[in-house]
Amino acid sequence: MRRALTAVVVLAAGGAASAFLVNRGDTSQAADQTAAAVPVNTAKVAQQTLKDTETADGELGFGTTSAAVNRTAGTITGVPDSGQEFRRGHTVYSVDNKPTTLMYGALPAYRKLADGSEGTDVLQLEQNLSAMGYTGFTVDDEYTDATAEAVEEWQEDLGLDETGVVELGSVLFAPGHIRVDSVEAQEGTPIGPNQNILTYTGTTKAVTVQLDAADQRLAKPNAKVDVTLPDSATVPGRVENVSTVIIPAESPDKDPETKVEVIVAIDNQKAVAAWSLASVDVTFTASERKNVLTVPVSALVALREGGFGVEVSDGTASHYVPVKTGLFAGGQVEISGTGIKAGTVVGIPK
Repeated sequence: MRRALTAVVVLAAGGAASAFLVNRGDTSQAADQTAAAVPVNTAKVAQQTLKDTETADGELGFGTTSAAVNRTAGTITGVPDSGQEFRRGHTVYSVDNKPTTLMYGALPAYRKLADGSEGTDVLQLEQNLSAMGYTGFTVDDEYTDATAEAVEEWQEDLGLDETGVVELGSVLFAPGHIRVDSVEAQEGTPIGPNQNILTYTGTTKAVTVQLDAADQRLAKPNAKVDVTLPDSATVPGRVENVSTVIIPAESPDKDPETKVEVIVAIDNQKAVAAWSLASVDVTFTASERKNVLTVPVSALVALREGGFGVEVSDGTASHYVPVKTGLFAGGQVEISGTGIKAGTVVGIPK
């Protein structure tokens, strides 16, 4: 009894697959698995690490920008220069000739601190006072008389009234030392509460990438990436922070866009020292399979009975072998199946 073997050749580009039919006629059921003709175009099964990668535009700079907001009404009496860097204990700016001091901490200052205050902000304050050399108190989340005495010593060193109270606006808490990105206030001008004085970043170079919401799968915290610099050199990076941002619409007839903002940390700071700002390419690895067997995607055929196969050739004859597919990437596909090993010759359908 005659039976037709129908195969569908699968072509893929960029992860998307399409197919067309290839019909082969044979004279027996056994012919479904054998073919007299040897394929003209062939490739060998390779064993390799397969990576599904995508590249996006990025901007090399200093990472996330934050704003220093004034908390009391007064007159600006001191502002820094753009690009200036500050560490713990430094005066960042002054209002009414009263300094705002940089201290390290994740929680922003939001209230006045005095004897009897309790909380994480008290702990941050005491940790900084201790790091700056002030003693005589227990570093915890309670503001005691001993804390107030240490604050008085700190205020004396700054030339301020020794009140023992940390007024709102006298401390700027930031995660670490900072770099002034832009200055929005000018010396001698009056300023009210909740007005921006300056913006700042960290002092370590980082890359900012804005991905489409559909590509969020690429933004895995701590995932390794490759950053290609303007001189074509490549340096390794690591996804440090992922957040969602809303891009306002450019016109009333358009909708706002939702983007995934990714901050990529660069450990090798010397490699990026030559650029303050630069456009770079960031290559994300969405999936990776190590030491797997692969063939060109064009070697796959969709078998009549279902599933995929490849046409295996020994140089004199060929037969179809069902295979299980895995990762598709870079024009290659991961496969496994009976008798499939590195070096096996497979046909590439026309």
